[in-house]
Amino acid sequence: MTSPWLTVRQGTAPLILSLPHTGTEIPPEIEAALVSPWLARKDTDWWIERLYDFAAGLDATIIRTALSRTVIDVNRDPSGVSLYPGQATTELCPTTTFDGEPLYREGEGPDVAERRTRWFDPYHAALQGEIARLRRLHPRIVLYDCHSIRSEIPRLFPGLLPHFNIGTDGGRTCDPALQDEIERICAATGLSVVSNGRFRGGFITRAYGCPADGVHAVQMELACRAYLDEPVGPVGPETWPVPYDPVRAAPVRTALESILAACLAFGARPT
Repeated sequence: MTSPWLTVRQGTAPLILSLPHTGTEIPPEIEAALVSPWLARKDTDWWIERLYDFAAGLDATIIRTALSRTVIDVNRDPSGVSLYPGQATTELCPTTTFDGEPLYREGEGPDVAERRTRWFDPYHAALQGEIARLRRLHPRIVLYDCHSIRSEIPRLFPGLLPHFNIGTDGGRTCDPALQDEIERICAATGLSVVSNGRFRGGFITRAYGCPADGVHAVQMELACRAYLDEPVGPVGPETWPVPYDPVRAAPVRTALESILAACLAFGARPT
């Protein structure tokens, strides 16, 4: 199932991968209102679709938008309620970068209602449809939301972000046993790991994770230095993004393979 901007790879395993921030496409009429195409793509979850491209071989369902998060952020609460009250964040249709830089030219700005109807609602309709389809096949499923972010963004968090950031909204969105197993796999890499720290799970994790209904949702936010030769600190068009290097990414990819295998085993476990 595909459209020009939305791809749904339907599998039969009890696992859905959501990739809401890997897209870079910006319609020309929107790009014309922006300060800079590079700024508009600066906060992309770079190369996450390549890091997880093994998931199709697991027969996972994969939902991805090709659109840049600057066009519409499908991982934000459409009501406008902040997921992180009191902390800096960006909106359903971001008007600044994570660093606070304006995205739009003076006097320009997004038509939020139009973009929500055109892109946000169809993404979530697809996600809801796949959850319902797989729940008819399995007594429980795992919804795994794939993300990454630059390791150092002072406006969002102090110091360096841990390599692995697991979000389950304080344990509300998945069985504790699944969270524990993911933590164990991450810790075995020797890299830093935290659960429900700065990133507790976005709208997707919180809206759909409901263990009582057989849907266990986990957000994985990777610090980019975990799998890329990231220039930690301020970046510009000449330094960001860096190319994807399969050799550099291999150790984290191996850990992610173990994590998704654990998700599949959890989903297949008898109730």
